[in-house]
Amino acid sequence: MTEQAGTEVATLAGGCFWCLEAIFKEVDGVENVTSGYTGGTTVNPTYQEVCTSTSGHAEAVQLTFNPGKISYREILQIFFSVHDPTTLNRQGEDVGTQYRSAIFYHDDRQRTVAEALTKELNEARLWRKPIVTQVVPLDKFYPAEDYHREYFSRHPEQSYCQVVISPKVNKFRKQWTKRLKK
Repeated sequence: MTEQAGTEVATLAGGCFWCLEAIFKEVDGVENVTSGYTGGTTVNPTYQEVCTSTSGHAEAVQLTFNPGKISYREILQIFFSVHDPTTLNRQGEDVGTQYRSAIFYHDDRQRTVAEALTKELNEARLWRKPIVTQVVPLDKFYPAEDYHREYFSRHPEQSYCQVVISPKVNKFRKQWTKRLKK
């Protein structure tokens, strides 16, 4: 994903990419959301390779956003509020390194913001356990296969969408009403 004039890019992993994609598509100021893979060693990984936990990649989303409408810090605040950043290599019943919590920063400013917010949230003790979210440099982001894109909006009847994604989206909408697209 290339940065457009007046936009910034963020890359986040917090469990299943379908959940993060569904949430961030609704955020005012987020112009594009792409599900994909990052943080591993396999070049051009497939979903099947990522699911084995042998590629080293995490399921992630890459967002293009307008920093004039929403800050990187606020993107991260939403990110921390919509997944459990205290569980290592898992989100709910989804288990494996591909479901880890990670912020893949694009530059030193993003790293500084991510580290400062993580420290602040840990000190606030919002969770019973400490945050295990990795803050690591982005190497390469690989877009996921087409059938993963906009999964929630294309398959609302699917059981995973109803049981896992829909409650997360509803929680997000209640908590972040002021950040929803009009």
